[in-house]
Amino acid sequence: MNDFWIACGHHLLDRDEGGGLRVTDEFLKAYFARPELMPPEDACPVERRLHRELLADPRQAVGVDEIAALADPDARENWQLVLAFRDLLLRHPTLEAAYLASVRSGASDLPPLFANQLVHVILRNALDGCDDPFVLRAAELFFRIQRVLPHEQAVLLGDEEIVGGRSPTPVLSLMSMLGATTDAVVDVLSEENAGAYWQRSDQFDMALDLTAGGRGSAALAQAMTRWISHLLGIDVAIEPLRALQDEQLTWYVGLDADATRLGDRLWHGEELDQRSADRVLALFRLTFAAPSRTLDDVRGEPVYLILSMTADQKLRLKPQNLLTGLPVKGPEMAT
Repeated sequence: MNDFWIACGHHLLDRDEGGGLRVTDEFLKAYFARPELMPPEDACPVERRLHRELLADPRQAVGVDEIAALADPDARENWQLVLAFRDLLLRHPTLEAAYLASVRSGASDLPPLFANQLVHVILRNALDGCDDPFVLRAAELFFRIQRVLPHEQAVLLGDEEIVGGRSPTPVLSLMSMLGATTDAVVDVLSEENAGAYWQRSDQFDMALDLTAGGRGSAALAQAMTRWISHLLGIDVAIEPLRALQDEQLTWYVGLDADATRLGDRLWHGEELDQRSADRVLALFRLTFAAPSRTLDDVRGEPVYLILSMTADQKLRLKPQNLLTGLPVKGPEMAT
């Protein structure tokens, strides 16, 4: 069986009987060994001692006064953030439970870096055994910002960190015949090169074709299905749509902040202008295998999922919306 996303640290974690990820000392030590927490040469004795002791015992309690005693204000902030994250993980039986507690609380105190890393490793668990590189590449949208890449009428997505740094318009390998020149080149995932994904999964350097009716949108639907099943214990079917025709938006979920605003406008009967409509990247219809799990007001009704890009052609999918935005009864979870 092919392994993938090794860098997320899933091999450092244990699983409980329900399949959830249990935090280990090794996983916590990996955070305390991050470059941001390594004491520099001029670090104060308190910081050096704290770092040394937490590497030896990563579950050790740390008082507020100990953090306040750090001489460097940046070090104080870094330690406050990572210890708050550690304590969140230690308060719950699994990483899945910790993530659910965080998103359901509505608090925004979990730094995006830690939130994305938590989604990354939980998704690795949810997709364990998946042998479809298209589903795995689509799942990268859950924790990696994407940039919409120009290519005729296709909706192509490249990882923002890979393609957005040196060149705002990278050349895709399938576009090389057009004679474009730049210093950033990415491959578009296809049937021909899909086998290379396993060796490149931690590089995030393969683009995804999300054009309506194609393999990418179907793969994203599968990834969302697995995410919901793993975290909520609810079986759903998600179908990609080419467009919203006469469907009534009884319930909808914006998969990003911009999509939520667009959905609000549609729900209130507003007709989208062309510029707003062009920002919609994908549409999906979600139905529940057991309608009894849904709120009575919308029982038997589909849920529509909307995915869009920002004005500067970026995609920031919010996976928590799939957990907190569905019309389900009670805080059910599988792990």
